[in-house]
Amino acid sequence: MSTSFIEHFSSLRDPRVERNKRYPLMEILLLAVCAMLSGAEGWEAMEEFGQAKLAWLRKFAPFTNGVPTHDRIAAVISRLNPKTFQACFCSWTRTVADVTDGEVVAVDGKTARGSHDRRRGQHALHMVSAWGSRNRLVLGQEATAEKSNEITAIPKLLELLELNGCIVTIDAMGCQTKIAAQIIDQGGDDVLGLKGNQSTLHEAVEAFFTPAAAGGFAGVVHDDTEETDKDHGRLEVRRYWITEQLSTLSDTGRWMGLRSIGLVERECWIAHRHSVERRFFINSIPADAKRFAHAVRGHWGVENRLHWRLDVILGEDASRIRTGHAPAILTSIRHLCMNLFEQEPSKLRLAQKRRKAAWNDDYRAKVVFG
Repeated sequence: MSTSFIEHFSSLRDPRVERNKRYPLMEILLLAVCAMLSGAEGWEAMEEFGQAKLAWLRKFAPFTNGVPTHDRIAAVISRLNPKTFQACFCSWTRTVADVTDGEVVAVDGKTARGSHDRRRGQHALHMVSAWGSRNRLVLGQEATAEKSNEITAIPKLLELLELNGCIVTIDAMGCQTKIAAQIIDQGGDDVLGLKGNQSTLHEAVEAFFTPAAAGGFAGVVHDDTEETDKDHGRLEVRRYWITEQLSTLSDTGRWMGLRSIGLVERECWIAHRHSVERRFFINSIPADAKRFAHAVRGHWGVENRLHWRLDVILGEDASRIRTGHAPAILTSIRHLCMNLFEQEPSKLRLAQKRRKAAWNDDYRAKVVFG
């Protein structure tokens, strides 16, 4: 991150006037990243970390005037431009992420619930993120005020990404003809979930698969596969079917690259509870069930690998920081921290890595600077 971080984030515009730049922007950003890596989740904790680790920080930057106060840290970070920050983040990530052909890029949104401020009429921040399932890295993000705005946020996020040869997976909110066309134009393939927002198409795909499944897919050219997971008293069987038979669908020409439709059935037993869930998809990939299953699994992974860890380990939902652009910038910094931890090759869990970064200066330097 030392050279690379400076290179890729140096284009950030400092929001302060010249006479108030007692603490360089890159020093404040370095402090915030290192503090968050080490368990700090608020402005005061960042200042306390800086005071405790000033000698260590000075190995990597001058910090001529020491560490800024928590109010100064908050004032600077909350005024940074999220779009510029996100562009810098994507530029940096491209240098550390080996995104190759067949990579599943899961695009999904998450609301930072603690950023909601009813008194000021401020909606909770909703961040749409792109997750590389093979690298287990956040590839980019786009902030929006509400979940309903995902439709406009997704295209902006995709513009920042290199999609050539990748499979982009999006849930039903992003199942839009323009988004599908953009993915194809950028050289990728898509696997798009269906729900009520595409009611006609959803009904047509369901109407195809329901009798086909009831008849054991007799006479239907298709491919299928099955997976079983058993762990801690929970048994889950996942079944995948995919076909290129689109004759029962209308207006298929609206969907650029549409080649197949898919069904996923998840049957689950937990103690005495039994459930069956079915989901339908439209895809630009051919009827290859293992490839289809790989894409769907990659999308499900974003919940455990990204969203759950943001809340439980990095405390995103618990954060009550709401000023200016701070919620969006801090979410991006959390993503940056997760990527740095993923790049560190030890087999420790994320929570263990964060504790070790707090306690061990040499380990923290290894995570941050490689």
